[in-house]
Amino acid sequence: MKDKIVPVLVVGALLGGLYVMFAGGGNNRPTSRASVIIPSLGPVATEGQQLFRQNCAACHGENAGGTRQGPPLIHKYYRPGHHADGAFYRAAALGVRAHHWRFGNMPPIGTVTQNDVSKIIAFVREVQKANGIF
Repeated sequence: MKDKIVPVLVVGALLGGLYVMFAGGGNNRPTSRASVIIPSLGPVATEGQQLFRQNCAACHGENAGGTRQGPPLIHKYYRPGHHADGAFYRAAALGVRAHHWRFGNMPPIGTVTQNDVSKIIAFVREVQKANGIF
């Protein structure tokens, strides 16, 4: 009987570890900030970078690589095919209920206009592309 229990325990431990690694068991937060490559930015994205740093960086990191307060936007979850630009406009205007990460809900950001958000999106998208996320 003991011979059958040990392999089951080993398989169970391995599957549990794989779940935590790949499916986000545990607290679903990155263990550290993502390393982000910042490309040479166009003029709109450069304005967006400044707006991002003023309004978003406290939670999402100076270069959108994430912090302990908010997720990295330079991540496959936020690629255009998964979170289109409209998601960024809605997030700024209405806030977001936590759904990919366990950082808690994002409140609305009342300090940015739609024009500001379009510049922030330009910054995020250029940085995403430079980091292989598109």
